[in-house]
Amino acid sequence: MRKILLLWMLFLLGWEVAAQKLSFGESWNDSAAVNYIEKNIEKYRKGEAIISIVGKDGEQVSNAGIEIQQQTHEFLFGCNLFVLGQLQTPELNTKYETAFVNLFNFATIPFYWKELEPQEGKPRFQEGSSFIWRRPPPDQLLKWCKVHHIVPKGHALMYNRNAFMPDWTERNNSELFLKQAHAHIEGIAKRYKDDILVWDVVNEERYRTRNPETGHKVPDDYLVWCFKTANSLFSKNVQLLYNDDTQNHDNSEEYEGYVNRVVKSGLRIDGMGLQFHLFDLDSRGKFLEETQYSVNQLIDVYDRLEKLGLPIYITEITVPGGGEDGASIQAKIVENLYRLWFSVPNMAGITWWNLGDSTAFGGENKAMGGLLDNEMNPKPAYEVLDRLINHEWKTNLKISSGSRGNVSFRGFYGKYKITVSHNGKSIEREINLTKTGSNKFIIQL
Repeated sequence: MRKILLLWMLFLLGWEVAAQKLSFGESWNDSAAVNYIEKNIEKYRKGEAIISIVGKDGEQVSNAGIEIQQQTHEFLFGCNLFVLGQLQTPELNTKYETAFVNLFNFATIPFYWKELEPQEGKPRFQEGSSFIWRRPPPDQLLKWCKVHHIVPKGHALMYNRNAFMPDWTERNNSELFLKQAHAHIEGIAKRYKDDILVWDVVNEERYRTRNPETGHKVPDDYLVWCFKTANSLFSKNVQLLYNDDTQNHDNSEEYEGYVNRVVKSGLRIDGMGLQFHLFDLDSRGKFLEETQYSVNQLIDVYDRLEKLGLPIYITEITVPGGGEDGASIQAKIVENLYRLWFSVPNMAGITWWNLGDSTAFGGENKAMGGLLDNEMNPKPAYEVLDRLINHEWKTNLKISSGSRGNVSFRGFYGKYKITVSHNGKSIEREINLTKTGSNKFIIQL
């Protein structure tokens, strides 16, 4: 009996270990991976600032009290803004907006041609245009972004898949289609080139070239043509990105080839966008079992991409929250992924895809991949990102200028409110700690 009991206990222990691996993956808790991530976050996401406190006479002021409060991130944390103002009640819309502003400083705005210009020559740019689910008019979204100091990104100038193209565009005559496409890009550039400074020039080109029957007929140099057109129509202060699918996290060699086509043509390309969709429980299971996208494999891919010398953006993220204990599993995966991505040296931004569970495209809603539930209430994954973005990855300090009137601190890149108190008086100033600036500041009392 004792032997049977011992065997049963060993079985349960083995099952518990296997369950832990299934839930969270061993490699993410490996000390080498954890050290890599924490070391890189400290090295690449933070910088040294020096502040000199001086009086009206220019002399340094000693023993002033200084409160340092980080207000914003330089790093781009984003989400798509596809259902702004489109939910069923004012209360839901308000909760959606509040949750968005609390976490994100970067918003993806939809420019899918099919819904943007369903009738030739009549684009739906203006606020008040006809309602289409998940496709609010860009002017409305841009106005909201300006009010909330959120960086907008246009997605995408060209997405050559028939399902996302207007019916009136030419599918079989590549010469005529490129004329239509040029006019389309030109119209967008004229309207938004000073207001939207980040664009996905091309979306999912890898899928189209593997499945040409799904897209309009175009010449072999179509990708280069798109970047050549965008280069000619947008100024150099506009960032031009190439966005492609999730599988590039498995093996980036093919994706690198596409990027190099543009680079070797002498055209400007400013960033590489990689999606990360685990749309169903099967794909989530592969991630959890580490048969796909283990931490070391992902690090290897990002190291390879870094050699291209371009910023990386994680552009579209879905992690399912369905299934047994799905919300807590989703939260743990989200924490692991965001910690890794935030640590990658040339990572410039991370964009979640659908903020709420009921706001995805078609069957993708089955994933329950939102950070908010159907009632726009925060799920555990949202709370994880709130802790990381608004607390762990923000710098807030209280220090003294000391006898020499100088202070120095190491903080996350972004804008700060500096409050200086001395002899019963206080003043507030704003500084911007940047990756490329001198980060030396003088505050005069």
